Amino acid sequence: MKLIEREYLKDLIDIIGTPDIKVITGVRRSGKSKLLEMFKEYITENIKDSNIININFNLVKFDKLRDYISLNNYVEEHYIEGKKNFVLIDEVQMCKEFERTINSLHAEEKYDIYITGSNAFLLSSDLATLFTGRTYEIRVYPFSFKEFMQYFKYNNIQEAFDKFVFEGGMSGSYIYNENQKKYNYINEVYNALIVRDIQQKYNIQNISLMDSLTEFMMDNISNLTSCRKIANKLNENNANTNDKTVGNYINYLCDAFAFYKIRRYDIQGKRYLSSIDKYYLVDQTFKYAKLGTKNINYGRVYENIVAIELLRRGYEVYVGELYNSEVDFVAMKRNEKLYIQVSDDISEDKTLEREVRPLLKIKDAYPKIIIARTRHDDYQYEGVQVYDIANWLMK
Repeated sequence: MKLIEREYLKDLIDIIGTPDIKVITGVRRSGKSKLLEMFKEYITENIKDSNIININFNLVKFDKLRDYISLNNYVEEHYIEGKKNFVLIDEVQMCKEFERTINSLHAEEKYDIYITGSNAFLLSSDLATLFTGRTYEIRVYPFSFKEFMQYFKYNNIQEAFDKFVFEGGMSGSYIYNENQKKYNYINEVYNALIVRDIQQKYNIQNISLMDSLTEFMMDNISNLTSCRKIANKLNENNANTNDKTVGNYINYLCDAFAFYKIRRYDIQGKRYLSSIDKYYLVDQTFKYAKLGTKNINYGRVYENIVAIELLRRGYEVYVGELYNSEVDFVAMKRNEKLYIQVSDDISEDKTLEREVRPLLKIKDAYPKIIIARTRHDDYQYEGVQVYDIANWLMK
């Protein structure tokens, strides 16, 4: 499979030598292992007097290190005095009580530590508990549209975006020529995420309920919903569940980076709202793999793509509410704030006016943006910046 240099490599390079335990997280098959390989190559080629202690638990030759004492002894035996010692461990959760070794190595203050692992066993919410020292998390997402363009070396941005909508960012699927084969691969990735990660950690017995919940959430991307509403809908199909169970299952899916929860934000009151949220898929092709591609709602697909891109760019993302109107996204990063509406086709005046109306109600000076499939250059409409979605994704 062809490799490209991803933006995350620079993130890793920038934190070389910091005392944190660097933890690479992200959905299955998003490229965490390949990123660690590329980082290893960078160290080898650019850092003199480096000593890399590299352990990949996907390889049989490291099976003997699957307890924390053996792992610790292996690292200590390969330490070289006077060199910069890097510890790179892939799929660290395959070592029993791995956190004991990682914490011990970190406490010695003589290793630069980088690890990847299964999401269910290396949750963002658990990092502070697992590791007594400081951690620095790098979240890896599937390929962005910009990376998709780079991988395939497309020249026509609009044609490339049409393909990206259906092929998405799960790069492991790119080796297959037919869309159905791509979706078969993506479906297997999703099944592995459910069975090997979530079911294994939480001992879930009712897999059919998890499947029904997943399909409901995929079919309701961008809709405001609550655990109680979902439970009621599932019970109409004899699921026999409740809002507490549904809430737990949704949390498992989000912890495994399959979905991202977007909370509501009261723009006027500048406060966060609870109970009803939106959920977005880490990559739109998971929905195609599970539910097919008939009757695609392009507006929702574009909204999903924009939501993940905003998260990829490091924004905190919320659904905006103002005077009973909804703004698709309020994106915040330090002193920056963006108000964003996403649409499919705004070529008709009434559609454009409908999308602009909620933005014009906002009285502060932060940028107001519409992202749509215009296929035109950027322009302004009553002070609102209008972007073609393909052009915006390439910025």
